[in-house]
Amino acid sequence: MIKTARFHFAAALLALTVLSAPQALADPNGMVLVTVDGQLMRNVPEAGSVRVVFDTQGRRLVINRWNEVIGFEVPAWQYRQQHGNPRPGYGNQIESAFPVAPPPPEDDFYRNDYRRGGIAAAPPAPRIERRDLNPTTGTVPDPADAPNVIQAPRFVEPAIPRAEQPATGPKLTKAQVAALQVYLDRNGISPGVIDGRMGSNVNKALDAYFEKTGERINPADTDLIMSRLASSGGLAFTTYTITAEDAAGPFIASVPVDYAEKARLERLAYTSTLEMLAERFHMDEAYLQSLNPDVDFTRPGVQIKIANPAQKITGKVTRIIADKGRKQVRGYDANGKLLVAYPATIGSTSTPSPSGEVTIERVARNPGYTYNPKINFKQGDNDKILQVPPGPNGPVGTIWIALSKPTYGIHGTPEPSKIGKTESNGCVRLTNWDAEELAGLVTPGVTVSFVE
Repeated sequence: MIKTARFHFAAALLALTVLSAPQALADPNGMVLVTVDGQLMRNVPEAGSVRVVFDTQGRRLVINRWNEVIGFEVPAWQYRQQHGNPRPGYGNQIESAFPVAPPPPEDDFYRNDYRRGGIAAAPPAPRIERRDLNPTTGTVPDPADAPNVIQAPRFVEPAIPRAEQPATGPKLTKAQVAALQVYLDRNGISPGVIDGRMGSNVNKALDAYFEKTGERINPADTDLIMSRLASSGGLAFTTYTITAEDAAGPFIASVPVDYAEKARLERLAYTSTLEMLAERFHMDEAYLQSLNPDVDFTRPGVQIKIANPAQKITGKVTRIIADKGRKQVRGYDANGKLLVAYPATIGSTSTPSPSGEVTIERVARNPGYTYNPKINFKQGDNDKILQVPPGPNGPVGTIWIALSKPTYGIHGTPEPSKIGKTESNGCVRLTNWDAEELAGLVTPGVTVSFVE
């Protein structure tokens, strides 16, 4: 099966690169394979060293083992129209390639809009500036991951339906898991922090995705995931340049544990640019740092590799299920269709969350927090009411969704990597970005049902 797939793959590439010859460019109906800088791809990549995925227009994109787009196909006539003499030595063979026949009509794809600033670039969907997905170095894959990085190309439809494929497979690399996490995130099904780890938050996100779409995603089906990412916002990772505003903060040196010390601060801001950017791009802080070894995150102008998650989901949530057993919050629209799902920390044995149904009363953004040991919980020697300032590292993060049961709410957290893995003081904790998304989907009066 693998050998056959590789043979067809190599043959497909060979067919394209054969068309790179001068005489092939004279064929108005031909296709040529070009590199990301717009030059003809003259060497056939070794079988098994690259994969082929399709974008929404049905074009083939060639991706190497680090998930970089290294080539894509374009019509031969368009290549000639844009380049004329593409390389020294072609001479009049190219100039006379189309002596009479005009190029075919241009449709929505065959425009020149992906040739920006006179420099050829890959089509918009794959965003060719992507760097490698290897989490350890910039150019060489981790030897421990290498056996799992190269997948048998599956651009030929598999012999059995996807639903019948086994749910388990070879151990996935962090890059593969992170791509799955980004894909789920873009579909309103949050895996929590993007950290390249298969775990409970990813597994329950896969279950929620099935509830929302009726489709079971095989985490090992990398080609499917990558092709869908390429056609819905670009590949899983992109680059970002740290700005002067990013580096300026304001930041605090550390986050005190004691609530009395928290109350003395002006704000509970981020502690670093690294922490701030990790939250902005829905990432685990340690994972972001591992993707950018030796990078000084305090320097404006530095380019880093980041996850490429979704914009906030739009719509209207009319009912929320806070599932204590599953440790997940799910939001449904007026038709009863699942719209969003988030991993959550919901109460504890000593401070349980409410039972039954409550309603949302109001939404507070960037809230402060009132610590009252007589109403909430007792921390250390603190026996007085304290006013804790707002900020992403505050006890309730950047969002407070107040519930009709006094002192209880759905809120953010200063520790996103612990969501779904620890206990809370009775409320419902989400990551700050998930809480912010949910806050934009609800209005006062929405029902929240707590189920076991």
